[in-house]
Amino acid sequence: MYLEFYGLERRPFSKTPDPAFLYLSRQHAEALARLSHAVEEREIAVLTGEIGAGKTTLSRALVDEFAERCRFSFVVNPALPAAQLLSSIAEGFGLPAARKKSETWSALANHLETLDEAGQFPVVVIDEAQLLAGRAAWDELRLLTNLTADDRPLVGLVLIGQPELRERLRTQGGEPFAQRVGVAYHVGALDESEVGDYLAHRLAVAGRSSPLFTRDAVAALHRRSGGLPRRVNQLAASALLEGFARDAARIDAAVVDAVAEDLRVHMGSPGAAE
Repeated sequence: MYLEFYGLERRPFSKTPDPAFLYLSRQHAEALARLSHAVEEREIAVLTGEIGAGKTTLSRALVDEFAERCRFSFVVNPALPAAQLLSSIAEGFGLPAARKKSETWSALANHLETLDEAGQFPVVVIDEAQLLAGRAAWDELRLLTNLTADDRPLVGLVLIGQPELRERLRTQGGEPFAQRVGVAYHVGALDESEVGDYLAHRLAVAGRSSPLFTRDAVAALHRRSGGLPRRVNQLAASALLEGFARDAARIDAAVVDAVAEDLRVHMGSPGAAE
């Protein structure tokens, strides 16, 4: 396979959001620093970015950073009625399902207090938060963040979503919720030089230190992907397979353009053709 051919120990461009592969561009480093600050200060954080910008990987890196001090509940499908959303949060903390909303609230509040007494800070992370089901769901989250002990919040909240989340927060969350947001940040695309560094970083984590993508290949990957990490991964992974099939020692722009055209024809292009 191409791993041995290119001197790799593992796949460098997997779709799995592995924090070990996280490349801290200027924006990603700033995003992680702000999320960390929000957790430290027990503030509500909002992280937005285009599809494939690396938001989920950042959330996994946040969990790794606070693994010893925090307990996390992840909600990956927030398009739920308010009561089911609350149940999903409770289940994320390991609580058994309850038949009544009042029972869920009681069990969740007791659990949060228990974690606080043990020196653990519980944090709810909601991915794709732009899908929250209307004002009732937002009100449920606001009420959850009302839970306090000795004037300190008992639970943290990190909302992650696409750019429209910012508008949903204002229109559906309302002013009472918006005023509670302590940290907000938008992650943009990588520039061309960052794409080159991103490729080198992931290849190094996978076991290869010498350059593999030529300069024109990096430019083609940036142009075709729009600088979004997930699209870079998709194209780069396909380029490795194509390069291996061509017995190419390095990946050049011709290889990148070929796989980009194949993806455009068969799946819809991850980046626009010129």
